[in-house]
Amino acid sequence: MVNDTDSVRDPELPGLLLRTERDTLVPLLRARPEADFALSTCCPGWTVRHIVAHCAAVLNRVVESRYEKDVFSPECNERDIAALADRSPQELVDDLERGLTDAGPVIAAAGHGRLDAIAFGEWVHAGDLREALGEPGAYEGDGLPHALALLAAYSRVRRTEPLLAELDGHDGPLVLGADSPVTGPISVYTGPAATLIRLVTGRSTAGERYELTGAEEADLAFFT
Repeated sequence: MVNDTDSVRDPELPGLLLRTERDTLVPLLRARPEADFALSTCCPGWTVRHIVAHCAAVLNRVVESRYEKDVFSPECNERDIAALADRSPQELVDDLERGLTDAGPVIAAAGHGRLDAIAFGEWVHAGDLREALGEPGAYEGDGLPHALALLAAYSRVRRTEPLLAELDGHDGPLVLGADSPVTGPISVYTGPAATLIRLVTGRSTAGERYELTGAEEADLAFFT
């Protein structure tokens, strides 16, 4: 589906999100011992090393414009991870840092939001890494406002069911799936922004406190 989405997105936003995450995530990974890269993550069958390799591979495919027929499919992702099996954890972090730095302008140049989901997905995977490493605020941090803005634009492109998100500690509601203001019946989420990220990406919300009216959890998982 081709949409003229430039009216609902800031083309510089994906790059800003990636660079903001780079400045937090890369030092964190460099400070961890090699054994931590073998820790399991919320992604079935993937360790910290697998996610780092996946993220680095995806971003550098974007930077180098290497798009094959099944690019970014589960099979392609597994091949990319396997291709980096001989690299040390710190070499993978080098690859990731390069991708986080260089992919933004390429995503912006693609136009129409074609590659915006990659930037948001990379940020979510950074949260997966923080959670696996026992770091607080897995899906929060300095990049959260940029991620929420990108998510809102993406949800409008995807034409998801409208959702009004009343986020703790944020000024004004976030509207997903429609332009604001919204008229007529609409589902409402009330709670932490990080928990909303968990819901829309299919991550576990066990132990999280929030309210959701007019929709079921499964209705929100449109970015999986």
